[in-house]
Amino acid sequence: MEKIGFSISPEMMITSIASSLTKSEQKVAEVVKNSMKDVVYWSVSDLAEHAQVGETTVIRFCRRLGYRGYQDFKLAVAQSTNEHQTGAVEVEEVHESDSAESLAKKVTSANTNMLQNTQKLVDPNAIAQVTKKIISSNQIFIFGVGASGIMAQQAQYRLMRLGYRSLTAADAHLIAMNCSLTGPKDVVIAITTSGSTKDLVDGIKIAKEKGAFIICITNHLKSPITKYSDVVLLTSSKESPLHGGALSSLISQMHVLDILTRYIEFQDKDRSQKALKNTAKSVSDKLY
Repeated sequence: MEKIGFSISPEMMITSIASSLTKSEQKVAEVVKNSMKDVVYWSVSDLAEHAQVGETTVIRFCRRLGYRGYQDFKLAVAQSTNEHQTGAVEVEEVHESDSAESLAKKVTSANTNMLQNTQKLVDPNAIAQVTKKIISSNQIFIFGVGASGIMAQQAQYRLMRLGYRSLTAADAHLIAMNCSLTGPKDVVIAITTSGSTKDLVDGIKIAKEKGAFIICITNHLKSPITKYSDVVLLTSSKESPLHGGALSSLISQMHVLDILTRYIEFQDKDRSQKALKNTAKSVSDKLY
C-alpha cells in the first residue's frame, strides 16, 4: 500500500488510525490529544507516566503513527501545534436552540475547517500515482455503499465527462459481480467514510485478487478496506453512528475527488478537452 504521511499532523493521524490502536496505545493517544501543547516538553518517560503505560508502548505508538521514534514524533507535534495556533478555524458546537443565522455560521465554519483538514491530508505523490494509473487504465470501476454510493455516481459522471470509460455500483451483488470482472489493466475506486463497510470490502478483496489497481478514499488509514488498497486518499470529517452519511463526509470526499479529477484533466489535456466539448454538445439541446 502507498505510504501516506505527507504533511499529516499527529492529531489527525491519531484520529485516522484510532480504531486500530491497542488499549494501551489508546491511553497514550488520549493523553497526547488532551495535552498536545505539553507533550513537546515531555520525555518519553513523562508521557508513559501520564498515560500509565510502559515506555515501550509509547515508542510503539509513535511508530504506529509512522514516526521513527519519540523525538521524531515530538518534532511533528511541535510543528503541528505552531501551525494550529497560527491558522486554525474556531469551530463552535451546534445546539438545537441556535437561530437559523447562528447555525448557518457554525456549519459554515465547521465545513471550512473540515476542508482545510482534508487539504492537509492530500498527498501530491499519491495524487500523481493515481492519475497515471487512471490515464493508462482500460476501465475504471467506482464503488460506494449508502451515501458514499451517491458520491461514487458523482465521480463516475465526472470521469465520463473527461472521456474515461467508467462504471459505478452501490448494490452489494453488483459490486461483487463487477469486481469479479476486473483485471490488471483496470482501476477500482472504493469510497467509504468508515473503511469498514462489509459489502464494499468483500468486493474490493475480489478485485484485488483479480489484479486490479485499488484506490480507496476513506477517513481511516487503518481500516479493513485499506488492507487491499494500493493507494489510500484520506478525507477528514467527523461522523457519529447516528449521523452516518453526513453531508460533511460527502463534502470531504467530493473535495478529494475534485482535486484528483482536475489534476487528471490537466495531465491528459487532449482527451479531456475533446471529451468535455463532445459531452457538452450532446446535451446542449436539453436546456431552454
